[in-house]
Formats: sequence, C-alpha cells, structure tokens
Amino acid sequence: MENKESDEVEKLRTKFLSVWHNVKYSWALKSKTSFSRNSPVLLLGKCYHFKAEDDDCLTEACYEASDEDFVMGDVEAFRKDFTSRLWLTYREEFAPLPGSTLTSDCGWGCMLRAGQMMLAQALILHFLGREWTWSEALTLQPLDTETWTATAAKRLVASLEASLQGSSKPSNHESPPPQGHVPGSAEEADGQLKEMYHRTLVSWFGDSHSAQLGLHRLVRLGLTMGKQAGDWYGPAVVAHILKKAVEEAMDPGLAGITAYVSQDCTVYSADVIDCHRAPQAGRPSVGASDVPPAPQGDRPASASTVTLDRAVVILIPVRLGIEKTNPDYIDFAKSILSLEYCLGIIGGKPKQACYFVGFQDDSLIYMDPHYCQSFVDVSISDFPLQSYHCPSPKKMPFSKMDPSCTIGFYSRSVQDFERIKQELSKVLQPSAKEKYPVFTFVQGHGRDYDLSGSMTPEKREWPFIRDPRRTATTAMDFVLL
Repeated sequence: MENKESDEVEKLRTKFLSVWHNVKYSWALKSKTSFSRNSPVLLLGKCYHFKAEDDDCLTEACYEASDEDFVMGDVEAFRKDFTSRLWLTYREEFAPLPGSTLTSDCGWGCMLRAGQMMLAQALILHFLGREWTWSEALTLQPLDTETWTATAAKRLVASLEASLQGSSKPSNHESPPPQGHVPGSAEEADGQLKEMYHRTLVSWFGDSHSAQLGLHRLVRLGLTMGKQAGDWYGPAVVAHILKKAVEEAMDPGLAGITAYVSQDCTVYSADVIDCHRAPQAGRPSVGASDVPPAPQGDRPASASTVTLDRAVVILIPVRLGIEKTNPDYIDFAKSILSLEYCLGIIGGKPKQACYFVGFQDDSLIYMDPHYCQSFVDVSISDFPLQSYHCPSPKKMPFSKMDPSCTIGFYSRSVQDFERIKQELSKVLQPSAKEKYPVFTFVQGHGRDYDLSGSMTPEKREWPFIRDPRRTATTAMDFVLL
C-alpha cells in the first residue's frame, strides 16, 4: 500500500515539476538580436555581409527589423541559411523516457538537444550538402512572446485541472492543416527529393522510442554511462552518447555514416581512417538503403558515384580554459566556425547548453534549445516541420561561453579527412598568444577505453583524463592557459 502511495506521490511530483518547467521555458522573452552592418557574419563556414555598397550611414542592423530592412546586403540569404538548420528544443507530452516517468526534458535536456542539432547538421551535409536551404525558411515568423506566454498559461491551467481531477494531462497533438501545393517547376523533382531527405532527417530525431537518434534513444544510451533522465549531461558525455547512437542505428539510411570521439584532446588518424573504412556488423550496406545515395558536393549522387568509404562525424571534447573561457582562444574558435565542414560547437553558459553555429566580431551566434514545444508525431507522413526550424538567432559574447565544449567536424571520405587534417593542423599551430593547441592530430591508433567504466560523474565530464594504458604518444603535449 505504501509503495502504491509513494508511486502516486512521485507521479504527481513529476507532473508538477514538468508543469513548472513548461511555464518557465515557454515564457522565455523574445529579445531582438542586433547585427552590425559593418562586420561580416560567419555561419558554419558561410560568410554574409549586411551592408549594401551604397549604405554608409547606418551602422547597426537588427535581425527582428521589418521586412523593408531585409533588402540590405545578404540579410535575406543569412535568414534563410540560419532558419534551414534543424532546431531541436525541449518537448513535452511524449512517452515516458527510459528508466523514468518523465514525459518532458524541460530544465535538463538542453545539452542532449544541442548534441542532436550538431548531429543533424552532419546529416544535412551528408545527404543535402552545405548549399541546401529549406524552401519555406523565409515564411516562418519570429518567435512571439504573447504566443508563448498564452500557450504556457493554457497548459498550466489544463495540467492543474487534470491533476486535481485525478486524470492524465490532456494533450493536443493535432497537426496544422497541410500547406497548399506549390506549383511545379523544372526543379520540382529535385526539390521533392531534397524534401524527402529533409523530412526523413527530422523523423530520425523524433521524441519516441523508435526514433533512431531521438531523445529516448539518447537517454537509454546515457543509462549505460550512469546518467539518468533528469540529470545534467555535459558536452563530453553527449559526444560519446551521439557516437553510440549513430553506431547502433539500424535504419539503412544511416549505414553510410559513423562517429568518432577523440581521446584526451587527441585525434588518432588511424582510428578515423578505420572508421571510414570498417564495415559495421548488423547494419545493411549503403546499397541496401531505401534512402537515396548521399550527395557528392551539393547534388544527389548516382549509384555509380557511391564510394566504399563511410562518412565520419568527428567529435572533439575540449576545454578552452579552466573556470572561464580564455580570451586567447577566441581567434581559434572563429577559425573553426569559418570552415564549411565544421559542425559547430556544443557548449553554452554554465548549466545552460547552446549550439554555436557562427559569430560576428566577438559574439557567438547560437541556436537555443530552451523553448518548450509540444510533442510532434513524426510517424505520420505529413507531420508539421515548422517547429523544427528557428527563425530567430541569438548572440552571446565569447567571454560568457563555458570553457567545456565539444567541437564537431564532418569528413566524407579518407581523402576528405586527409585534407581536413592538413587544414586543421595549420589552424592549430600555436600562436604567441595561445602557446598550446586546443587539440592535436597524431598518427597511429589510440587505445580503446570505456567512458562508462568505474568513473565518477564528475570525471566523465573532464575530457583530459589520461589513459595510462595508451602506448601512442605525441611530441606536442599541452597545458591549460
């Protein structure tokens, strides 16, 4: 009898905690993000200029300005590019997460969402190419404060009423009516193919037990590392969770891509090359995939152009300082985010994760997962895509960035990796300011180690733990500035 009462109390506590987080993260105020018209904006390797050639009098552009202001420079192109990135945020009203009764990740799942966004960008590069943008990106409206607060209030009232009545929280999963058909054109077939890729990618990140890269799958993998639903996940642990999720994904469309996580800020070249070439047991070959072949460059490839190499998502947990980010690493971060094969950086403020995708001057541009949205059933054929794209970028000074983060890169083939390694080695050359590289490339293999071994949760978040079993060495060690 006591156990039953305890379960009821726990369910009620979970419900009210979810309601509180729902209100808290639905009431996030919309703030205007200002961009200078005199400085270039870098977004995942793409450079945009907001100043027109004949505009010398205006010095600042506001992203939330009226449509008339968007004719200046590359503002519209930047808007479309940014909005086309996949936006994964807090959700509610989904099935309980593994090992818990939680039906929302509000208040704790932001780093997992940031990791999902980085992985989603890798899949966009893999299937669609860097030039791809969503055709409906410019139709989205900026996030509206009144809409968020009104929705939150309604959810709060509904949840409290349901709790008092002893019934389950009502849900409303009705999808908006399908949009009208856009007249066809000469590029209609190509557009339909890319839209299929787009919708498939989003479905892989759905909030259900069956989603290949969804929150439920990530939480289940986190359990093997001592992490529970509701715990704080650091960027290093999330990197390893993403690696396992990609490796264990059974969808044939994901057979042509895998992931690698660096050890102690060291990328072992032979290990990455093995990832490119080694087959994965239990997963179909690329040729058996129902998803069309990955594009080479920005166009879908024919079957004859598909190589035996798998693409590799390279994840490198690093620390750009001790208590705070060392300003000497700002130029390094800018150089990294200027590369088209860079997947961005997952990190953020202390205990508040973000997905950094670009910069302007000394401010980072990021996508914020701290919005609570309703569950979307991605198993239906025409599920709405709007909530998976963010029309409003945010900016944050480099000085506020937490030093613990994970950097991601996308490598399509062994040849691509060799080129990436050469280019990054130049970026990593220590300058007079930095003195030591953020991470290094080393020839040979690193010794395998299991992050889920006998380590405390605190140590799991520290990416510089040295493995005494390692036999490979590097001539260029480092210390934190």
